[in-house]
This record gives sequence, C-alpha cells and structure tokens, in this order.
Amino acid sequence: MSTPHLSVQLYSVREALENDQEGALARLAGLGLRDVEVFNFVHRAQELSEALGRHGLSARTGHANFLSPELAREHGATVHSLDETFAAAEQLGLELVIDPFVPAARWGDEQEIARTAALLNEAAGVAANHGLRVGYHNHSQEFVHTINGTNAFDLFVSRLNPDVCLEIDIYWAAAGGGDVVALLRRLGPRVQALHVKDGPIIDDPFSSGVPFDPARTGQVAPGQGEVPLDAALAAAPDAKFAIIEFDHYDGDIFEGIGAAVSYLNQKGIR
Repeated sequence: MSTPHLSVQLYSVREALENDQEGALARLAGLGLRDVEVFNFVHRAQELSEALGRHGLSARTGHANFLSPELAREHGATVHSLDETFAAAEQLGLELVIDPFVPAARWGDEQEIARTAALLNEAAGVAANHGLRVGYHNHSQEFVHTINGTNAFDLFVSRLNPDVCLEIDIYWAAAGGGDVVALLRRLGPRVQALHVKDGPIIDDPFSSGVPFDPARTGQVAPGQGEVPLDAALAAAPDAKFAIIEFDHYDGDIFEGIGAAVSYLNQKGIR
C-alpha cells in the first residue's frame, strides 16, 4: 500500500482566490500544503504556474471540462481544444487532467454513457502525446441509474481504456447511501486520486431538477460527518493523491482545510 500525496482542490478557496490570490495561496502554504489541484486553468496556465511557484506550491492534477463543451457555452466561456487543454496542463507540470462533471441527463442512457466513455478514451490518446493521463471525477448522478442490471458508473468504467484513471469523490459516491468502500475495492488500481470530504449522506441533488446549491450539502471537516472516510482510504491503496475539497463550508474555509490537513497528516498523508 502506497501513501498518497496530500493536495487541495483550489475550487475550495475560489472566493478567496478571486479576492486575493497571493494571500490565499500563502495561507494554503502556511497550512503545510505543497500540492494543489487546479481548475479553470487553460487560459491562465503561465500566470497560475508563476503564482504557485512564488508560494512553494505545485500542481500535479487539474480539472478541465473536455467531455461536455455545452457547459462552457452555457456560461459564455471559451471551449478549448484537447491540444490547448493539454498544452496548458504541460505548462503547469500536471500529470493527470480530470474532467470534473458530465450532466445528469447523460447517465440514464446507455448510448450516452458509451459516447462519454469514447470521448474520454479519445482524450487519453491526445493527452499521451503531451506526456499526460486523463481521468474522470464523479459526483452522485453517475450512480442513480441501472442499465440492464448494471450500475451506470460501472458500465461507464467497463468501456474505458486501461490507461484512463478515476478520481473518486468519496462524499459524492456515498450520496444516496451508496457503498463507497465496495466501489473503491471494485475499481482497484483505476483509482489514482481521491477527493476527501465529509458531511451527511444526502440524496443525489443533480438529478432532481432543482438548481444545485452547494450550501445544502452540509459539508464538514473530514472525520466529523457520516462518510466512512477511514474505510474508504484503506480501500484505495493505489491512489496517488488524497485531495481535500469543500464544495461549501460554513465558517472560515481555511480553518476547515486546516482540520482536513490534520486529519490526513494523522494517517501519514502529507
């Protein structure tokens, strides 16, 4: 069993970054963090690389939406090509580029699941030309449907090429009462990264038709909620990264991250 590297998803401190990027990065470094997971990085790779370097931080994983360009269009954002995305990832020194979200409507249809897997496999080929690997990050909508007796997420994974990785968000995989420990054992070495977060076991909010409100997730510092984090970490011995993330936190987000750092440090994850 290898010990994963400690990291934090910068999305957790998105508001602090917008207000004072240098101050936010300094506070993360002050908590003992040395690695971060970046997001929305393609258009600002050089700037972000320099900012991280000023604070002794590096990024080895990053989120980029390359499976659902319609999401970027909906928000008026630029749709980047795979080569543009992976060139920016190279510039930052990433190892793994992860798509963070495929809409709920695509997980109830077998053809759409197959198409999503094919797109990810195609991206893996392009990423390899840049010395990178790709992966997928789950929420809860992937686990809602069953197709011919097989869970939609398992069906998706069965169609992925062997070089495609998974980043399992433990909190979201447990939503709706899913057995995240069994899931991690089933996926085995596919799982190269974990999002470590805690809170109540809630129902899937992404298939409800109601706009998602992160404030309703009830997320708390790891070890303070209902998610079986200890067992989940033990069930993913091949994971290279243990990444702290909060979609929302009531209170000082840096205090929440500090508590998460302490929780993981106690397990030898640094």
